Amino acid sequence: METPAGLQSFYALGHSEHELQRLSRQGHAIKPFTHQLFEEAGINQGMRVLDVGCGSGDVTFLTANLVGFDGEVVGVDRERKAVDWASARAHSQGMTNVKFVEGDPAEMEFDQQFDAIVGRLVLMYYPDPAGAIRKLIRNVRPGGLIVFQEVDLANARSVPVAPLYERCLTWIKQALSASGARINLGSELYPVFLAAGLPGPAMRMDALIGGGPHCPVHEIVAELVQSLLPAMEKLNIAGATEVGISTLAQRMRDEVVALKGVVVSAGFIGAWSRKQHSD
Repeated sequence: METPAGLQSFYALGHSEHELQRLSRQGHAIKPFTHQLFEEAGINQGMRVLDVGCGSGDVTFLTANLVGFDGEVVGVDRERKAVDWASARAHSQGMTNVKFVEGDPAEMEFDQQFDAIVGRLVLMYYPDPAGAIRKLIRNVRPGGLIVFQEVDLANARSVPVAPLYERCLTWIKQALSASGARINLGSELYPVFLAAGLPGPAMRMDALIGGGPHCPVHEIVAELVQSLLPAMEKLNIAGATEVGISTLAQRMRDEVVALKGVVVSAGFIGAWSRKQHSD
């Protein structure tokens, strides 16, 4: 999940180097979903785009490839460590059509309006997602795009039930919910967009699903548990001994393979709409 751009009780995932690397590995796994969402929404060549809560920069880089060298993507995050990390990645990749800025984009003023605002797994950390969008769209030109992809953890499950996988999902849900995150915001994006004064958005949902020894979902879930472990211990949800992080992914995999089952990830729900022209 991307680094939050809005104020919150506390950000349970933290900003460690492990977490920033985890964001990129997770981003790689769901990159096809985000890419298709942005293409379907209308992100294309030459656009100037604002990436809200850019985290380690993966959504910024994906968007930069869509807008091309004639376009520009500005990634903003309120965490300095994330901005520095993403900037270093851009420099190492020789990307010249991106820049990263520290701050909360909902509270910032920019020198010119954007053709689109995008964000992935970021509104879930705002106390008032609709209010955040309402502030953000001040920075979008009339007719510009607003595109967000948020999570729906209610979609995650195992078939047949794999007890360890389900236990991990419970830990994740409890830790994120206790920190103030909205763990099913994806399914609520339609009314959120309406409350922000936008036309009802078009929507799509994607998820990872798989069985057998090569399914990537086990690692994704185990790494998320690892980043949440300090918060889980603080909140008395689970401790390091119970979690057994070093073998967690393999134990989940072995259990699912033995059951000849499948695991389903959270749903990644995208919504997009356009800022209306003034009368």
